[in-house]
Amino acid sequence: MDNSAKANMTPNPTSNLAPNLTTVEQMEADAAKLKELACAACAETWDDRRASQQPQCVFGESGICCRICSMGPCRITKKASRGICGADAHAIAGRHYLRMAAAGSAAHSDHGREIAHVLHMASPDGNYRVRDEQKLLRLAAEWGVETEGRDIYDVAREVSEIGLAEYGKPFGKLRFLSRATKERQELWERTGVSPRAIDREIAASLHMTTMGNTADPEALVRQSLRVGMADGWGGSMMGTEFTDILFGTPTARATESNLGVLEKDMVNIIVHGHDPAFSEMVVLAAETKELADYARSKGAKGINIAGLCCTANEVTMRHGVRMAGNFLQQENALLTGAVEMICVDVQCIFPALAALAGCFHTKFVTTSPIARIPGSIYVEFRPETAMEQAMQLVREAVGNFENRDAAKVFIPASKQAAVVGYPNEQIIRELDGVTNSHVDARGSYAPAIDSIKAGVLRGAVAMVGCNNPKVRPDYSHIEIMKELLGNDVLIVASGCSAQAAAKAGLMSREARFICGAGLRRVCELVGIPPVLHMGACVDISRMMLLVNEIADDWGVDVTQLPIVGCAPEWMSEKAVAIANYVVATGIDTYLGIEPQVKGSERMMELITEGTRKITGAGYVINTDPRELAAAILAGIEAKRAALGI
Repeated sequence: MDNSAKANMTPNPTSNLAPNLTTVEQMEADAAKLKELACAACAETWDDRRASQQPQCVFGESGICCRICSMGPCRITKKASRGICGADAHAIAGRHYLRMAAAGSAAHSDHGREIAHVLHMASPDGNYRVRDEQKLLRLAAEWGVETEGRDIYDVAREVSEIGLAEYGKPFGKLRFLSRATKERQELWERTGVSPRAIDREIAASLHMTTMGNTADPEALVRQSLRVGMADGWGGSMMGTEFTDILFGTPTARATESNLGVLEKDMVNIIVHGHDPAFSEMVVLAAETKELADYARSKGAKGINIAGLCCTANEVTMRHGVRMAGNFLQQENALLTGAVEMICVDVQCIFPALAALAGCFHTKFVTTSPIARIPGSIYVEFRPETAMEQAMQLVREAVGNFENRDAAKVFIPASKQAAVVGYPNEQIIRELDGVTNSHVDARGSYAPAIDSIKAGVLRGAVAMVGCNNPKVRPDYSHIEIMKELLGNDVLIVASGCSAQAAAKAGLMSREARFICGAGLRRVCELVGIPPVLHMGACVDISRMMLLVNEIADDWGVDVTQLPIVGCAPEWMSEKAVAIANYVVATGIDTYLGIEPQVKGSERMMELITEGTRKITGAGYVINTDPRELAAAILAGIEAKRAALGI
């Protein structure tokens, strides 16, 4: 494990009032105990595999190893400044960077496409129904779909068909761009980063980066912004909207987080991945009386569903399902020896889970042709038979309870209460509760804006992204959050970052006691935790709408807001797509892991400063969490000063 992120953060001045939070050190102690169990079971973990990979390839790390064609692989060195085709370090690093953004956009957008297909087949007596009719009707009106006198499911089918056309339409730009401020829309059009069809931008990115095409790093970075926009203002936004329509727009609810949510005397089933169409059915199946009775007949007290990664975020904010952990906790969950079944859908799933499950009684079930993993039990999930399949899987998990080896069971006690489910609609609802007034149909962010103007809140940070074994898992997320909260900065969080906050206790209302006086007062007045759970990674699209609506209500451009993004432990190609659409939206993004382009000084300049000439925002990169937190605070204060507040 690297020690580069172990620097101590500045002590919080209100720590003497702090609630009983879980520290990173406590989490590491639990992980160490589970690692002992792994050794006893002759099982390896990500920590073992990372050690065996050392030293990692410096050429790949720097982005200057090219294997796009079979003339290579070529790598840039002091004696070889160009590849065989003549591409230099800037072209090679730029091409790989764009390919990462395109792959990330493809993953998120394909998720959105699947949800669109599920919406298309929704019916009043089927597995999937329209749960939020008002959101569907608002979206139908936005897209010019006639609703008067029509069956709601006819409306749903037409809306889904329009949404699916956004992936491959031959002309025009993405519909959701019209949700941005007028200034943003004009800037995107002027600078050439307005995305066309979603799939077209992904295909164009791959075409640009094939051998014999674009070698200009600036053009590659500009297309990275464009394909990222296709994700954030296209596929991801569609995935979020359609998921809300199908399963309900989240509202604030109580839950718990960390491995302590697993139950020794219950059947434990973990849902893991990112696509809620499958996990939603598993949750509903586990709640049936038939299967609850079956669990009791097998000697269990009931069925306990817990979640990992973004699937956890989806089901917790709609059902209160408890969260077992985030990306690097997936193996630890199985090492408890208490999991009867882990059902996965797509994305961020370790292939190593198959071998690890084999060391215990755990059944490892894969459900998507997108994520086929050797050694798993493959049950291809079909929306048409969703509930029937979910019932069968839960029944198999219950039947597996009697195969659990009590001698192998160790469930860490660590768990924290959390309040989750703060999409834009819930945030507005909370603010309207303060003012008891509406400026327009969606409500107003005026109370939040007034708090920022008055200095009660210094600003806000969107904390997002994964875990990365290059640094201490969760450390940067948690310690940076604590530093920001102590300086009156409100945090909205999604994905693995949100789960890090939940595991630490920062999503409890009691966490206000570690905040500065201003943020603590806001939390007490509004009745919210200081870290607001906005959902899964695709739900970062909610954050884009949030900042644009705040900018609209304030009457300033997005780039002027004292609001920034931070991904301190990112690792996925999806994170590259996200970072590009956040920057394209005009939000400075602070990274704790260096993008793999540092072999090109030109690329480093383009992503940190060059994009500012296009969108007004860029990356700030620092691998020291203490210094990154200080840079975030300085950036927020600079924006406040520019606004004269």
